[in-house]
Amino acid sequence: MDNGNSKDSKDTQEIIIQSNSYNVTVIPVDFSNRNRLYNSQTTEYMNDQYRDEYLATDNGNVNQNNLYSVAQRLPSANGNYCSDAIHTVKNYSAIQNQWNNEKIIVTTEGKSTEHGFEDFNENQNEITKSSTSTANTLASSSNTAPVIEPFQEPVIPMCVYLHNKTVIMMEIEDTPSATCELICQAIINSEELALNRVLATQVFTLWMISPLLELQLKPYSKPYEIRERWRYLIDKYAHASDSRKEKDEPKLVFQRNMFFSRHLEEKLKDQKILELLYEECKYNILNGRYPSEIPHLIMLGGIQAREELGPYNPQVHNTHFFREEQSKFLPAHVRKSPSWTWLPISSKNSAEVRLLEQFKRIPNTATNRKLIKKYLEYCWSLPFYGAAFFEGQIEEPVRGLISLLTHQDIPVLIAINSRGLYIIDDSNSEIVLGLKYEEFSWDYTKPSREDNPDCLPCLFIQFMVMENGARVSKMLQVFSRQASLMDTLINSYVSELTAKANDEVDNKMYDNQASSDNDNQPSTVGNHIYPSNYSVLSNKLNKLTLATFDDNGHCIGQMGSWSFSY
Repeated sequence: MDNGNSKDSKDTQEIIIQSNSYNVTVIPVDFSNRNRLYNSQTTEYMNDQYRDEYLATDNGNVNQNNLYSVAQRLPSANGNYCSDAIHTVKNYSAIQNQWNNEKIIVTTEGKSTEHGFEDFNENQNEITKSSTSTANTLASSSNTAPVIEPFQEPVIPMCVYLHNKTVIMMEIEDTPSATCELICQAIINSEELALNRVLATQVFTLWMISPLLELQLKPYSKPYEIRERWRYLIDKYAHASDSRKEKDEPKLVFQRNMFFSRHLEEKLKDQKILELLYEECKYNILNGRYPSEIPHLIMLGGIQAREELGPYNPQVHNTHFFREEQSKFLPAHVRKSPSWTWLPISSKNSAEVRLLEQFKRIPNTATNRKLIKKYLEYCWSLPFYGAAFFEGQIEEPVRGLISLLTHQDIPVLIAINSRGLYIIDDSNSEIVLGLKYEEFSWDYTKPSREDNPDCLPCLFIQFMVMENGARVSKMLQVFSRQASLMDTLINSYVSELTAKANDEVDNKMYDNQASSDNDNQPSTVGNHIYPSNYSVLSNKLNKLTLATFDDNGHCIGQMGSWSFSY
């Protein structure tokens, strides 16, 4: 990745890849950060089901009145959490009008016999042979019979988005039957992307992302069919008005597989794969999904600016430049208030001044490879890296009579990965609660009155703390239409952890010691490479509405709606 030439070529080329079974067009576009709008509370709901039929685990008979420890919540189904969907393009010419920056069209002949995909190619050949032989048999069955043309499967153009401002336009035979695995192979096989085929198959997969819902696809899913059911999924899992649901348009995105091991990812050397992972990290940082201390975010903004702008040029890169461009390099909560951008002055502690200073510190000899690796190393150190995100809401603590009358639920993001569960106050981009799987119990419940549109499904989180010298348990309610999806994903990760624990008997004493060290205090979400004394990455129980229980299970403290339950 060169400082200048790579960026220019990325922004000016459209590439069409042709093969016997599919056409792939790679087009650079302005894939800007998606601004997530919080769902306002409405009374427009539909009855929720206990499990989505294609995400179900065999936990249907779970006792709703109890919480379960990690050892008790073992799903019998495989732990593969991936949902299905696709973005189809019904008007190809209308989509092309959005790409104003393509100038060069290069056509190459794609190869269909790449190493590692022999089975895929054989399947394609079998399909072709089957269609041909069927047509020949029908045509020769009778000399007087009319000629029957071979069956033509529908080809529907589709777009797959990458985080590096690239869109892949695909035309695959029999689009309604095309699986996620087949589409991923078509993308990875394209020589223009230059991905390591063996590694990329493990690292990346397809996601369906919209402002209301984000789902990872299963390998055998048929994305077109799920795309046709998108409104049903939105009605089931999104908390939004009908008008927002009608306007919701998902995108099919090629990005990191949330089940790929972070430990293996840190050992990757392939630069093309690292660049795609870097672009995805940048997206999450700029959208406030990876909470970090402001000095760290300034550092990351400087690295990004150096990677995109090249070495420092005093004639161009001044305070005014970064004041105008800071939205490209810093999350919204770090940037200067837009209402004051018309002022021609900046204080020495303003975001643009600090960003410029960080940018100037980077040596001219720094290569893009090193900059990208530095950016990734920081993100890898975050405990919630690689998480799947769900939308929910928690009760705001009541502090006085006025707040009792005016308080509203706080919209939050729930991040779930192989390490644990993290609840993020996205308005301030800070962690309010972070727990490893061995530190909490959980349960999913449906509303007691499913016909009441004001009731949401709930995920109960229970964890131990030391309070006034006594060991007590706290319980938090997370309200969300996506609670069943969270429950399924947690079950999946816990199942993997339990299986690994059974396979590593020799490490049992070490694991027990590590668990006991964490039992006596609330969890703190730390950053080991970049330690901090700030509070952004630590638990903030004072911002949560919690119920408190003693060792005997008696409720000894209630807040919010808990006060009406005991």
